[in-house]
Amino acid sequence: MNTHALVGRRPPARAGAAHAWDRLNRALFVFSAAAVALTVFAIILFLGLQGLAAFRSISPLEFFLSTRWQPPEQYGAATFIVGSLAVTALALLVGAPLGLAGAIVLSELAGPRLRAVLRPAVDLFVGIPSVVYGWIGLTIFVPFIRDRLAGGGSGFGLLAAGVILGIMILPTVIGIAEDALRAVPRPLVEGSLALGATRWQTIWRVLVPAARPGILAGIILAMARAIGETMAVQMVIGNSPRLPVSLWTPTATLTSEIVTEMGNAPYGTPWADALFFMAFLLLLISLGLILAVRALGRRAAYASGRG
Repeated sequence: MNTHALVGRRPPARAGAAHAWDRLNRALFVFSAAAVALTVFAIILFLGLQGLAAFRSISPLEFFLSTRWQPPEQYGAATFIVGSLAVTALALLVGAPLGLAGAIVLSELAGPRLRAVLRPAVDLFVGIPSVVYGWIGLTIFVPFIRDRLAGGGSGFGLLAAGVILGIMILPTVIGIAEDALRAVPRPLVEGSLALGATRWQTIWRVLVPAARPGILAGIILAMARAIGETMAVQMVIGNSPRLPVSLWTPTATLTSEIVTEMGNAPYGTPWADALFFMAFLLLLISLGLILAVRALGRRAAYASGRG
């Protein structure tokens, strides 16, 4: 009788092969993780070195505070920084309330059949290319703003870009907020209803506050997508280096200006280095937002007793 079968152990040859296979898989995973980490570090280092080289010939005060962008003489990027922040804030004003409302409908109000249709439809929006959103904005929103709101203006500007970005971030807000609402312990909701609260009182005073960290994480991730979006914004914002003074003033963002001028700026010149620093600035903002999401996640885990 096989002694290995009696003791529930593999024969030595098969056990050795299994261990070799495990070591090979472990080495592949470690190599993949190291390659990803080195790639990210190399991108940050390259953008940082190229971008900071701009300040050899450009004053930091001029870059951050001046609104005059006329390469190769003037490099004031304040217009693009203000434009990026303004478009992102407008997108959040449009997308965050609508996304939260959609998440509440999916998690609390929609029946199983309706949710089975709506949730895949929401996920489908994530896969739509940004150029499609930009084309819709160019053919529908820009003419509408020009004819009905801007009073003879071009229709390009912050409002068109903010509305398009607000629609683009809806799937991110809805998906993460719905998961956060569904993660709230049901006895908490049932206890509120048992104490006499109405369904809407339970949603707004119990469910939403309990899921607040997850909802905020969804909004922050949506903000990271909005501030880094390029194609759709470039198609509807007007691409004019002017400080926005109204919702329909043509202006530009960091991303749209990089795309517009990257082909004209000779490599190694202060012009190209300034564009590299604008990209590095976007990277730092995105990293800051991701760190904020991780901090919210740790806070939520600690609050639920899992941290």
